[in-house]
Amino acid sequence: MRTTILFVGTGLLLVAAALAGDEKTPPQRLPDVKPPAPGPSTPRNTTAAPRRKATADEPADEAATRTPSIRVDTNLVLINVTVTDPLNRFVTGLESEHFKLFEDKVEQRIATFASEDAPLSVGLVFDASGSMGAKLQKARLAAAQFFKTANPEDEFFLVQFNDKPEMTHPFTTNTEEIQNRLTFTQAKGRTALLDGIYMALNHMKKARNTRKAILVLSDGGDNSSRYTESEIKNLVREADVQIYAIGIFEPVSARSRSAEELAGPGLLNEIAEQTGGRHFPVENLNDLPDVAAKIGIELRNQYVIGYVPNTVNRDGKYRRVQVKINQPRGLPPLRPFWRQGYYAPAQ
Repeated sequence: MRTTILFVGTGLLLVAAALAGDEKTPPQRLPDVKPPAPGPSTPRNTTAAPRRKATADEPADEAATRTPSIRVDTNLVLINVTVTDPLNRFVTGLESEHFKLFEDKVEQRIATFASEDAPLSVGLVFDASGSMGAKLQKARLAAAQFFKTANPEDEFFLVQFNDKPEMTHPFTTNTEEIQNRLTFTQAKGRTALLDGIYMALNHMKKARNTRKAILVLSDGGDNSSRYTESEIKNLVREADVQIYAIGIFEPVSARSRSAEELAGPGLLNEIAEQTGGRHFPVENLNDLPDVAAKIGIELRNQYVIGYVPNTVNRDGKYRRVQVKINQPRGLPPLRPFWRQGYYAPAQ
């Protein structure tokens, strides 16, 4: 059997296989993924129903291993979806019938559905510019709290940036190695945030896990990068990576910042949302560890929805994706988060 696998955006997987020779009302239970001693502000999970690993047309073992069971010229697009309630708690236990999925405004038939905690490849992009001086210790604690949500099969790398980015530690399964490197980080220089994201996306090509994410810890906008904002935005639309960002900002009333720093929240938010991730602005440094733990838990509480596009044109164009919730009875209004689209293959 001959198999070709093309990756087309975060959580999006295009698979083609050919046979050889052929041409707070809600009911709540204990969360399925338990955070490691979260602080009081860390949201808990809302469970809609007993959680299951996989349903629909593809068994759980095939969904996990991507075995070549799909017939000739069949394209399967996979999308990671996070669902929250009005209190920003993660909602688990939903089934495929609770979702509607659209590509370019045309509803698609859901072919596969899973809600398992698959291994992750994660890059930490850590701001070491001069303005981070008083915030470094809390930022280190945030990274440590994020690593506590890791699974044994996860792998991590560290990119630090100030005037320019540096690959401080390549992929490793030992989070203590990365935390030891952060211990010696010193705050100095300007902020090459975009270059740091570019380096992380480039290194992510070496990831061994299908699910990939980048966590950015920064306190402001970019003032030292070679790559432009539009170049990075185009790059993240094509990448197979979810981007989460923690923006460490001064209170609005106390801000006396440059134009680049004032633009920082908008920049981080736009980059994260394109990938199906999220931006969490933080003004109180004491909230950093809880926010980082929340992101780690969110990555463990995602649904993976697969569909075969109604129309398959190999034209390399961008396809816009929309996810809607069929509201379950007895639960408050739910909100989904997903990647906004992907690029179709060019051939």
